[in-house]
Amino acid sequence: MSEIFFLISIFFVLNFLILINFKRIEKKIFIFDRPDKKLKKHHRPVSLLGGSIILINLYLIIFSLKLFNLENSIFDEKFTYIIILLSTLFFIVGLIDDIKNLDHSKKLLFLVLSVTFVIYLFPEIKLEFIKISFLQKNYFFHFSFFFMILSFALLANAMNMFDGINLQLILYTSFVFMIFIIKGFLPIFFILLLICFVFLGVLNYRNQIFLGDGGAYLISAILGITFIYQYKTFTNFLLGDEVFIILIIPALDMLRLFIIRLIKKKHPFKGDLNHLHHIVFKFTKNNNLTIAISLLLCIFPTFLLLLNIKTYFIFAFTLLTYIALIIYCKARVKKY
Repeated sequence: MSEIFFLISIFFVLNFLILINFKRIEKKIFIFDRPDKKLKKHHRPVSLLGGSIILINLYLIIFSLKLFNLENSIFDEKFTYIIILLSTLFFIVGLIDDIKNLDHSKKLLFLVLSVTFVIYLFPEIKLEFIKISFLQKNYFFHFSFFFMILSFALLANAMNMFDGINLQLILYTSFVFMIFIIKGFLPIFFILLLICFVFLGVLNYRNQIFLGDGGAYLISAILGITFIYQYKTFTNFLLGDEVFIILIIPALDMLRLFIIRLIKKKHPFKGDLNHLHHIVFKFTKNNNLTIAISLLLCIFPTFLLLLNIKTYFIFAFTLLTYIALIIYCKARVKKY
């Protein structure tokens, strides 16, 4: 127990030092998101070091837990390699995109190749079957390899699309981490990561730092691998439909944007200002209220899970609520 308190103190101090010295750090590592007055409407260049800070914390957490012989607080050996490798590859793809503004198809290709490479090295990441809460039988995968690639690619893009307003993705990810902690899925690991996200949230709220594509893709790798690991390792694992309910709002928003863009004959990954947070902000004209509405929409379906409501009812209710919110906000904006 003393080792755990020591590690919590160390990571608190480490991230606090990053916070108070960030202006000096960003001047030495000058990777910025510059406004273009189109999709990027912030007033000045903002540092894109958010993903780098998460990745550094991830490496140090894994190293520290192993150093203190707290292996029961971390992924088993092969999954530790998996999370390090896939998180790093996803971060690199996102960082290159942040710097070079990669073509959408190339970016998707690099994500797919990253997942393919990791699955080839560590086939144990593949899911053999999936369990749905309201169905009796388990569904075995005959095309698990392709399912895994598709799942990680979609999750990466969903997280990236959800990162369009300060604090939204950071708070949402922190919420999912708290689910892992409450369920007992490597709680010490995620408590230490949560410390990083608290201080990162302060910097993001001050508009001093963005996660960038590197940070969003990195988060998707951490979440995706953890969902797979808990499914394979813990007896109280989240079922397939329960995982979907936790991810439902980013997933629905991505699906809606894909459909609208394809109807308009645009690339499904081409950015626009039609995301959920854009629509809500046009109505509220308030960043904090927009984030509160968005996060409430994300959290409430998970709360319904705790009441043992069937997931298909939760899905139907959330879908109707999501559509109603978008229609209402758009109607009110047009009226005024």
